[in-house]
Amino acid sequence: GTSEEFRDFTGQLENHPEGYQRLKSMVSPFILRRVKTDKSIISDLPDKMEQVDYVRLSKKQIVLYRKQVSLLEQTLSGDGISGMQRRGIVLATITKLKQICNHPDQLMGLDGYDPKESGKFEMLREICETISEKRERVLVFTQYKEIAEYLSSFLAKIFGCKGFVLHGGTRIKRRTEMVEEFNSDEYIPYMVLSVKAAGTGLNLTAANHVIHFDRWWNPAVENQATDRAFRIGQEKNVIVHKLVCEGTIEERIDALINSKKELADNVIGAGGENWITEMGDRELIDMMRLTV
Repeated sequence: GTSEEFRDFTGQLENHPEGYQRLKSMVSPFILRRVKTDKSIISDLPDKMEQVDYVRLSKKQIVLYRKQVSLLEQTLSGDGISGMQRRGIVLATITKLKQICNHPDQLMGLDGYDPKESGKFEMLREICETISEKRERVLVFTQYKEIAEYLSSFLAKIFGCKGFVLHGGTRIKRRTEMVEEFNSDEYIPYMVLSVKAAGTGLNLTAANHVIHFDRWWNPAVENQATDRAFRIGQEKNVIVHKLVCEGTIEERIDALINSKKELADNVIGAGGENWITEMGDRELIDMMRLTV
């Protein structure tokens, strides 16, 4: 049919989910989708267990978070903001809010990184203390290079020894060496990785824990990162933690992804985040506003 007919058809799916089956039957001859969690495809992989760990902002995080939302609200209420300007302002604010959710010092460019000033650092400690007791290994993913070394220093205190940090600035030869050492018999407890630099291609099955310290907001990208541990050669069940700050943009976008994911999963299993900047001003502020 025409593009207009297709838009009409897909627009009815939210209210009439039974239409998914018709859409599946139409596209299935052209799509071959293999999912590793399907035991009929790969029977020798262990289980993967995913969970969202909700954390509370510290008092300092709350103050900084509310200030950024207030600044955005004032800016959007002004006159003369073009579409491209608005998009840039919104994306910049989203980045600042995500940095605050990680740790106040990341936003302010400071070196302190007191764990008590970040709910995520405290949750990371709780998770990794259990991993350390079992002498198991963990991959910690972040999209921000500037926080990677601070995470590594924090983890070194928990595990009592240093692990590795891998990001876009890591040389190819050193990456190969890191992977070999991490998967060796020597106990290297953790690796902090940039999602962009390490989201594909690496085999890190020595780890059976994965922590997404901050969220990429694209399920396909996060799954690729998780697959550094959950892949052929993994012998243990893989436990995946996704850290989300309560009452913030992180919690609301996580919920939005899960609700929108139904459409994607019912067709081809894709995800995205371009829709965030297309929201109206009021809808956008409501999504960002802190509710604690």
